[in-house]
Amino acid sequence: MAGTLQVELVAADRVVWSGEAVRVLARTASGDLGVLANHAPLLSVLVPGVVEIEAPGGDRVRAAVGEGFLSVADNRVSVLSEDTFLAEEIDESAVRADLDQALADGDDAAASRAEAKLRVLHRS
Repeated sequence: MAGTLQVELVAADRVVWSGEAVRVLARTASGDLGVLANHAPLLSVLVPGVVEIEAPGGDRVRAAVGEGFLSVADNRVSVLSEDTFLAEEIDESAVRADLDQALADGDDAAASRAEAKLRVLHRS
């Protein structure tokens, strides 16, 4: 029987999501990472991307994150990123405008964050 993890998805100003999960997927500087119950402790650097959390009943929570950290220890996962948004919090037209501006400005970091938000919206 699969175990569970306690997960916290935290932005600079708030806890975005907290709860129980059976799996967490995230993109790190070393590549994509999947975390299940009893995973070895680790600390990794997040890159802008999508974090997907699968709850015990099969529901999925998707969030866009910017740069940050992912920590795993004792069946607890902390995802810490200043720029963190759940899919339902994202306004696609505003993000597209942000992406256009970032590309016009040559701001690669802002463009990566905007692209992550769009990936959250278009993932099925």
